[in-house]
Order: sequence, then structure tokens, then C-alpha cells
Amino acid sequence: MTQNVYIRLASQRIDNTITVGSEAPRLYTPGEIVTCSTGYMRGHGTYMEESALTASVAGVAEQVNKLISVRPIKNRYTGEIGDVVVGRITEVQQKRWKVDTNSRLDSVLLLSSVNLPGGELRRRSAEDEQMMRKYLQEGDLISAEVQKVYVDGSLSLYTRSLKYGKLSQGVLVKVFPSLVKRRKTHFHNLPCGANVILGNNGFIWICPTINGGGEDGLGGFTQNLEEQAVPRSDREVIARLRNCILALSNCKMMLYDTSILYAYEESMKYEIAELLQPEPMLDICVLTQQRLFMMQEDE
Repeated sequence: MTQNVYIRLASQRIDNTITVGSEAPRLYTPGEIVTCSTGYMRGHGTYMEESALTASVAGVAEQVNKLISVRPIKNRYTGEIGDVVVGRITEVQQKRWKVDTNSRLDSVLLLSSVNLPGGELRRRSAEDEQMMRKYLQEGDLISAEVQKVYVDGSLSLYTRSLKYGKLSQGVLVKVFPSLVKRRKTHFHNLPCGANVILGNNGFIWICPTINGGGEDGLGGFTQNLEEQAVPRSDREVIARLRNCILALSNCKMMLYDTSILYAYEESMKYEIAELLQPEPMLDICVLTQQRLFMMQEDE
């Protein structure tokens, strides 16, 4: 039995960031010389070969003073202290949970790093350890903050603030971590009628707008899975936001509240199911980039 196999070139497989009024960024491939000039320091993604600074990964060169590094286009999440992440519980262990945060190793959420239901602040007892699976079990989605980075690269998380904790009804979208723009806040209440958590690890959570912001003293373990279903209008907003995020991600555009909102507004002339087709996707991304470019010029 014969089967046709279609193999795309690397230039076709990776679509450069859409730019308006400027040139596309210079992409370096592994083994390509970045600079032969002396006096530069070697950063991440580079190595020295015969007095020439050479790229070790495929990506875009970044220079800070005399430090040159190459930021890879596609890579695993490397956490930093203070990052907001969205993760999934993979295992319940003694006094800790293992969490998948899209990094090389599973992250750790200690029992002492969570708020107990009711917001109680006290030492964790043996009874609390026995009830760990009642708080969080395998498959649960949580939002958390990176508290510590261990020597092996694994992360220690904590959810001691009421804005973090278990996530209830919504949609999880996975993108490249490098596409999520680092901002002062990653929790956004969009005017279109949905809440978005932009995890630095590339996991994005979209859910209906929650009145009160979860500050109800239940320690971040509230969930409305047993309540009435999400209204159809909210589900349509969430589905449209999801497709807009995937469209921006496919065009390698940075994801933050403004770009997502602009893409949502530009997508209103299309049906939700049409947004991931090539022509509407490209149209939305080009119009979004134009609006972002005009906004930057006004500033």
C-alpha cells in the first residue's frame, strides 16, 4: 500500500512574525556565525568556535550591551521567580502535589504553600495531609506563582493569594511560552465578557467573567462544576477568544491583553468556525498588527 507523504520546508513550517512597516527579524540556525567581532559576551543559545560567536539553537539574536544571546523560536518553558503559570495536577505525593507546567520537569506545589479552604492560616497537620486529594486531585487545573527555582530547573509553586487556586469551568489553550508577553499582570477581565489568565508557561485559561473575583474566603478551592451550565452566549465568547488566540499564535504574534482584544474585535465579521481557516486567520492577524503598530506610533 502506498501513501503520499508531504514534507514542508523549514521556511514554510515556521511563519515569521507579521510586521508592518519594518523588516522581519533575522533568524539564525544552529552552527551559523552570529558575529566574529571580539569583545562580546556569550549568552544563552550561543557558543564560541574559532573566536566566532555561533548560534546553538534556531532563533532570533538579542543583544543587551555586550551580551549576545539567541532566543529559540520553540522551546520548553524555563521558569523564573514571580512568573504566573497555569498547570495540571499529575500526582499527589506526601505533603506535595506534582504539577505539569510545560517545563522539562514537573513542578512541585507543597501543602504548606496553599491556602486551606476557609482561608485558615495555621500549621498543616496529619489530617490536612490525609485530605490532600479532596483539595486537589489528578487532572485538576490550577493557577499559581513560581516561588523558587531548584538547581535541577524544577519549580516550586505557591497559591497563597486568593487570586490563585483551582480553576473551574473554562477552556485551556496551549501556545509556545515565548509568545506570551511578560506584563505587570497576567489576569485580565476583558470587556467582551470573559476572564483570561495568560500563563508565562504557554498555558492560557479562558473562563466566563466571575463576579467578585473569587475573593470569597474559600482559599482558592472554589469551583462551579456542579452549578448550572455556562450560558450559550458566554460559550460563544470563549470559543471566539480561543480561536483568536490560536490564530495569533499561528502567525507567531505576541499574546497579551491588547493584541487578543484587537483580534477579537477584528474577528466579529467572521463566524467562529471560520476563524482558523487560512484567509480569515491571516486577515485578522494583519489587521491586528496594523492596529498595534498605530497604537505604538500614537504613544
